[in-house]
Amino acid sequence: MKRIIFYFAFIVTIVVGTGLFYSSCTETQKKNKVLTKEIKFTKEGEITLKKRVSDSILAELDLEIAETDYETQTGLMYRHSMNDKQAMLFIFKEEEPRSFYMKNTEFALDIIFINSKKEIVSIKKNAKPFDKTSLSSNAPAMYVLEINAGLSDTWGLEIGDVLEWTVY
Repeated sequence: MKRIIFYFAFIVTIVVGTGLFYSSCTETQKKNKVLTKEIKFTKEGEITLKKRVSDSILAELDLEIAETDYETQTGLMYRHSMNDKQAMLFIFKEEEPRSFYMKNTEFALDIIFINSKKEIVSIKKNAKPFDKTSLSSNAPAMYVLEINAGLSDTWGLEIGDVLEWTVY
């Protein structure tokens, strides 16, 4: 009987000890795990924003382009910030209603939806960081421009204003 109790206690000790060991390892891995490295801005072009009526220049920015599936799905995620003279331009093959969200985006943005004629059709202002709410265009869009929140008001951007860009 003493032998059975001894073996039982020995097995319980091994099982509990093994569980604690793996639990400890898992906690250490969670603390040391880095989900992704911050992505840095890469200048791939330039964009000019103009008033529709007067053709006066509202802003000129450096562009990073998103056109592959991976680039359009990732966008500005995993970045801490973006300079006010920088923007990300999403280029799609078809003009259709678009929806964006701010999942894993750490800073607020203005999201500008643009039709195939390069005219602004919709602006979603001050999109909140990490928000999973769908932000939809009010009309079909072929391009989407993301800039720092508040800049569309600062520049006085309106529906119908036009954009011109060059991609390197």
